[in-house]
Amino acid sequence: MPPYKDLRSFVTLRRIVARLRGPRGCPWDRAQTPVSLKTSFLEEAYEVLEAIDKDDAAALRDELGDLMLHVMLQAQMASEAGRFKIEDVIENINRKLIHRHPHVFGEARVSGPDEVVANWEVLKREERPEGKSVMDSVPGDLPALARANSLQRRAAGVGFDWPDVSGIMDKLAEEVSELGKATSHEEKAREYGDVLFTLVNIARRQNIDPEAALREANRRFAARFRCMEELCRKRRLRLEKLTLDEQNALWEEAKKRVR
Repeated sequence: MPPYKDLRSFVTLRRIVARLRGPRGCPWDRAQTPVSLKTSFLEEAYEVLEAIDKDDAAALRDELGDLMLHVMLQAQMASEAGRFKIEDVIENINRKLIHRHPHVFGEARVSGPDEVVANWEVLKREERPEGKSVMDSVPGDLPALARANSLQRRAAGVGFDWPDVSGIMDKLAEEVSELGKATSHEEKAREYGDVLFTLVNIARRQNIDPEAALREANRRFAARFRCMEELCRKRRLRLEKLTLDEQNALWEEAKKRVR
């Protein structure tokens, strides 16, 4: 086995991944394809987000490594197929970063983050092939909330946006009213989708990440429900035997205990 002395080296990582995929490598790694790794790639990305949400540096270090492994595996498989190499990936992102930051690598001047974002969209349009929609760069496999946010940001980048958030609030009231009037299941589902899409628009205008906000709401709900269960155990109660009013009273108590 060749020595892997410098475990902090990017070159070492590349050699290890190449060996895993090599003729005498790991049967599991050799059996993988770009498609077969899609689900676990996404899972690793969510584990990175969870580590960030928990502010857990050790977990973030580990999860970033797992995510990097997926990047390296995808690049290694592409190299084996003669499509591109990891150096091409690095060169491409370096070119993008330099091109999209003329205020850092060129002579351009910006007044602040908002102007950077506006310039970013202009520079991205310069890179886009003729006839390609601004929507084409939004992956179809993104979670629905994240995709709605990205679609709206792309549209806003070319000026298709509400003048202020108050107009979106009015639109939300309109969409909720239409949901209440819907009769068929198909109509209800469509109007419910419009309500969610409008809520994402409100979040975008207030610099709220809707995906992160919902993850946090999920965390709070689960923690408070567990608190309800613990309170029942301590009081020798069965949660499912309580009336709805009793459960709601317990929920309010849990809300005070779990923020």
